[in-house]
Amino acid sequence: MALRALPKWRIHHPSLTQSLRYQSMSIHSSPSSTAIDIDAPSLYTDLPRKLRSKSERKPYPTPMKLLIRRAKQEKQLMKENPYRVLEHPPENGLLVPELVDVAHRVYRARESLVAGVSKLVRMAPVLRCRFCFEVHVGPVGHQIRTCTGPKSGLRRATHVWRRGNAQDVVYFPSCFHLNDRVGRPRVLHDERSIVKRIPAIVELCVQAGVDLEKYPVKRRTKPVYSIEGRIADFEPETDLSSLEDDTQPSNSLLQSDLTQITDASEPNSLENTTHSLSGSCPDENVSKEDFGVMMLDSWFEMISGAKKIMEKYTVWTCGYCPEVQVGPKGHKVRMCTASKHQSRDGMHAWQEATIDDLIGPNYVWHVQDPHGPPLDNNLKRYYGKAPALVELCVQAGAPVPHAYCSMMRLDVVPPDRDEADLVA
Repeated sequence: MALRALPKWRIHHPSLTQSLRYQSMSIHSSPSSTAIDIDAPSLYTDLPRKLRSKSERKPYPTPMKLLIRRAKQEKQLMKENPYRVLEHPPENGLLVPELVDVAHRVYRARESLVAGVSKLVRMAPVLRCRFCFEVHVGPVGHQIRTCTGPKSGLRRATHVWRRGNAQDVVYFPSCFHLNDRVGRPRVLHDERSIVKRIPAIVELCVQAGVDLEKYPVKRRTKPVYSIEGRIADFEPETDLSSLEDDTQPSNSLLQSDLTQITDASEPNSLENTTHSLSGSCPDENVSKEDFGVMMLDSWFEMISGAKKIMEKYTVWTCGYCPEVQVGPKGHKVRMCTASKHQSRDGMHAWQEATIDDLIGPNYVWHVQDPHGPPLDNNLKRYYGKAPALVELCVQAGAPVPHAYCSMMRLDVVPPDRDEADLVA
């Protein structure tokens, strides 16, 4: 029996939430949905929290005390042994062998996902506010007053909806491409117009072992040395040139895909990727439900694989703006325009990135009945959220993934508008 019009503290009660969630899973899921689950659902997952103000810094994924302890240990190790060979990849310039196949799967999942988003947009309508970045999946826009765009006070923070596109569903931030992640880990300010920028998820796959002809990268066969904190490479250039010739045919997993991709790796080029990868999408005989399940498979494969790679390969993000950089260090390009950038001379405040910084999920409100009345502002505490891609697949007919059941609040039945004042 579903929960109806209960106070907010009772919705958060563990025993009540757990029992009702199991009932909602049996209603909203099917045996085929177990293939797209990556993690068991937590007891309660709160909605993603937005920063209270533009001057507020992003929270640190790793506690500051642990970061200070690691820095002290590295400094002590450098004093004890200033001349040493770096043993563990990828700090020593070598690839992590067990992550090479993961990087190939993440790259293919990303290309398949980008190619299928445009088809999903035609199956389920996507709306975007004309004055802010709010996105809604459904035929009618919601009435929740959260607009922060120009003259939002005159509209009482009401959104003005227009038709959205594939780029509003999922966002892939771009970063600078590193030809040598160990020898030259930083991009200087004067090199900002010379170094290419590619999607950060693609750069992560390239550094983890994916070889793309358009974006060459230096591969090593011997580890580098650390001399008083500086990287020293004694590998001759002749060996590296022969290695580049040998690594090209070894990438047999992507040869069929690379022959079809022309400009798919350009930042935010969703439309170009859709045309170049039209052969990888299912034919017209595939139903909407099956196509949604396929896109959810690609989504979870990309997310889970990127998390594994990020455990070894460092990804940085600015604490005040969405800038991302994949590599041992953040770049030195003075392009930050967020809060307190004057005190940093435009430099970014780099910190450890999360999966949401690498792949923008763009959380949207979950609509349990797409053909029902629009979401009401007075009942917003009863509504859940989900990534726009997941909501799009669910409205296309795919079963609700167990990983998002709690965040989407499937165990909560919102009251009617005339019953909102009767709820404690």
